Parts: sequence; C-alpha cells; structure tokens
Amino acid sequence: MSGVGFGIGQRPVNRRQRAVKSLWTGIWLVYLGAPVSDLLHGGHSTGVRILGWLALAAFVTWYMLLVFRTGRGERNALVLGSLGVLAAQSTLLALTLGREWLVLFVYVSIASGAALPLRMARWTIPAACVLLTVVGLATHDGLSYLGGLLIPALLGGFAMTGVRELVRTAIALREARATVAQLAANEERLRLARDLHDLLGHSLSLITLKSELAGRMLPARPDEAAQQVADIEQVSRQALVDVREAVTGYRRPRLSAELAGARAALTAAGVTAALPAGPGLADVPEESESALAWALREAVTNVVRHSGARHCTVGLQRRETLDGPVLELTVEDDGPGGPGTGPGNGLTGLTERLTKAGGTLEAGPLKHGFRLVARVPTAGPADVGSPA
Repeated sequence: MSGVGFGIGQRPVNRRQRAVKSLWTGIWLVYLGAPVSDLLHGGHSTGVRILGWLALAAFVTWYMLLVFRTGRGERNALVLGSLGVLAAQSTLLALTLGREWLVLFVYVSIASGAALPLRMARWTIPAACVLLTVVGLATHDGLSYLGGLLIPALLGGFAMTGVRELVRTAIALREARATVAQLAANEERLRLARDLHDLLGHSLSLITLKSELAGRMLPARPDEAAQQVADIEQVSRQALVDVREAVTGYRRPRLSAELAGARAALTAAGVTAALPAGPGLADVPEESESALAWALREAVTNVVRHSGARHCTVGLQRRETLDGPVLELTVEDDGPGGPGTGPGNGLTGLTERLTKAGGTLEAGPLKHGFRLVARVPTAGPADVGSPA
C-alpha cells in the first residue's frame, strides 16, 4: 500500500502519482512517430517545421487534458468543442503536410471514447473515422494509410468508452464504501445513545422524584427525608454500575459478535468475504479475546474504508509457539490501498491493546494487498482451529 499507486478513478494527490498517471496516459503517444519523422526528414522548410512542431505540441496538450480527466463528468458541450478543434487541426495538418499526419484522427477517436458518455461517443467515434477516410482520400497517396488506421481508430475509441465506464463505476463504488462506513459509525453512536438512555432514563427520573420528595419532607419529617436520601444514594450507585457495565460491554467486544459484524460490513461494502466459523474460546482469557476482537474490527474497518479491496479473507487458528499456545487472527485483502496508507493511530492503539494482553501484531503490504496478523496467548494446548 505505497503512496505511489492509486486506484482506478482516484485522483492523484502528489507529484509522483501525477507523473505515473501522465506516463500511462501518454505512453500511446509513441505512435506519433510518423508526424515527428515527417517534420525531421520530410524536406519541409524551416518555417513549416516550426509551425508543425507548434501545432503538434498544441494537439498533444489538448488530447492529454481530455484523456487525463476521463470519467470526471465534464460538460459535454465543452468536450465536443474540444474534439471539434482537434478534428479541425488534424484535417488541416494532414491536408497541408501529408499522409503521415492522418494518425492524429486515431487520437481524436480515442479522446471521444474517453471524454464523452457512450450515448454520444457511439456517434462521434464513427464520425472521426468517416472524417479520417475523407481526408485520407483527399491526401496524396493517403489511401495506403487508411487500412492501418481505420481499425485502430474504431476499436481504440470504443475500448476507451469501456475504460470511462470502469472509472465512473470505481468512483461511485469508492463513494458508496465511504457512505457505508459513515452510516456504520452513525449507527454505533445511535446505539450507544439509545442504550444509555434506556439505562439512565428510569434511574434519573427516580432520583429527581425522590429529591423533590425529600425536599418537601425535610422541614417537618427529617427521618423520612433521610430515608429518601438513602434511596437516592442506592439508585445512583446502581445507575453507576449499569453505566460501567454498558461501557465495559462496548470496550470489550466479543470475537464471535465481531465476526458476524465483519461479515455484514464487508458484504454491505461489496467485498467478497471469507470468514471462519464461530471459534471455541473456552480457554481464551477475556482480555485476550477482547484484544483479538478489537484487531478484527480495526482490520475490517480499514478494508472497508481505505483498501479498495474486492476480496477479504479472515483466518483464525491456534498455534504452538516457544512462548506457549496462541490464538492467531489473520486478515488479508487484495486492495491497492489509498494515498498515505500506513501505520496510523488505529494500528498504534491496536498494538498497545495486544501488548497489554500479552499478544503481538504484524501488519504490512503484500504484493497485491495488505495483511494483518494478531496473536494472543491462550490457556489451553494448541490445536488447529477453523480456517477461513
């Protein structure tokens, strides 16, 4: 998950990523070798060569601007105007400088497929091919070039319409994943607020009522008022116990519940999940189970929010180590990761939790994806658990 790579449809965020995207976008410009060779060895005058270089540079710049922003939802009228300028420039250069410049129409077709929606590109791509044919027939000896240019122009243009749709789908999927993660966080906050309300609503109402009653009794019946104050103390202590139990329940998640939650979160985010069956945790200390559950929650959250993965595999098995039996959790995804992906506050806090429980954490990028391994000690002998 380095800072160099970036997902399909994801804007580059630094110079290095912009350079990589520019390289991949401009690599096809090598087919402009024919116009470049014509300018160098075509026998044109100095003035014609200068104008030719300027026109070629302007064409390439305009083409790169169109293709670089594939699928970003630009205004179609502006794109059509830009394509018209490119087509006019290609026509003028081919008619004045020769057949070698007919290759520019291939780039006009590709830019049409990349920058326009399919409903419009299905007309502009054939139109570019028709214009290529007309100009080729009007150019000296241009007919011999048409056979090698028409098919790349047609196929390249329609291939770019598929790339455009892929980019737009990737953008929509990334936005949907962010929305799912935000909704999950909101739901957790609402659940916590609802549970605290249910726990404290009755107790606080009772404390208020008894406080008012004790205030009325205090001048004339101090013994009964004292009894009400004692009741208030008892109710408040019980409310404090209830709140501590609720908070403990949130701070100490159960591994079986987190596995079910991980499956639901990954499925909702469109990630194919492979998870183990419910493990037997009779010999696992509560603190170890809680630390492992936190590790699973943090790993799945990172997969949903940052990885851009399509598949996620969760493994849970027991191992015998030199330090004794351990329960090992493995979470592996195939996502490219996001910009700036690396050890953050989540992994730092997770390392502290596992260390406190006597466990260890390993996390790092793979060739295709990211892998997290968390281990906690168990009280029983090691045996093979249920793999994913």
